[in-house]
Amino acid sequence: MKPISPRWCVLIPCLNEEAAIGRVVASVLALNVPVIVIDDGSDDRTPQIVGGLPVTLLRHPVRRGKGEALRNGFREALRQGFDAVVTMDGDGQHLASDVPRIVAAAQRYPDHIVIGARLLEREQQPKGRRRANAVADWGISWGCGLPVADTQSGQRWYPRAALELVDLPAENFVFEAAILIAACREKGLGVVSVPIASRYQGEFRLSHFSPVRDVARITTYTIGRVMHYGGMLASYRRSHEALPTVIDDEGLLGVEAGEPARLIR
Repeated sequence: MKPISPRWCVLIPCLNEEAAIGRVVASVLALNVPVIVIDDGSDDRTPQIVGGLPVTLLRHPVRRGKGEALRNGFREALRQGFDAVVTMDGDGQHLASDVPRIVAAAQRYPDHIVIGARLLEREQQPKGRRRANAVADWGISWGCGLPVADTQSGQRWYPRAALELVDLPAENFVFEAAILIAACREKGLGVVSVPIASRYQGEFRLSHFSPVRDVARITTYTIGRVMHYGGMLASYRRSHEALPTVIDDEGLLGVEAGEPARLIR
């Protein structure tokens, strides 16, 4: 008997994204999938723009951080009976056209989180941001006990087992790291990635992510988790002696890309 495909939606947390949010949501709706948008206390036209579209809109009266936006989005997705969500940012850096590849990878690896890893056009990444992401990848992979490509990407497939971790005590950008770590350590989920482009140029607003402040928060949290789970040396070996699994059916990285990833084609 063919397995039943999970029922999924796209989840978009946003804050002051009036320049892009209409276009982003419309591109996702064109995929004919349900959309949940969580507005984290925007003081521009973001909620008005989204309110005119056929989506579920949740609004925070004041800013509560990306972690709380995702948390409330997860709860709403579970309430509506979805089995999984694809998360993506509202500023246009994530494309709806990458979603089908992420979903296809999730169908191929049903007990995994799938990350849209920014492995293409990496020259667009500011050097400081690239270094911060590398530090986060090194530490969060250790926390997960397995190698993960681009732990800071917000375009992800979360299966239901990950959504059930909604009450993890972590806030802001730490929440996404906490979900990865707990999903691997406590739910036994794996992590695979598909390559997407790095998009830092153009009309994007300044990121809400602070390479210094938020990486420090993530690092402190991750160290605590590594110590909590124990087996620090074994976890380090599992996470750093192997390479991340990246599904590249289209050959987007190419044989000369030189990326630190084990390609599956």
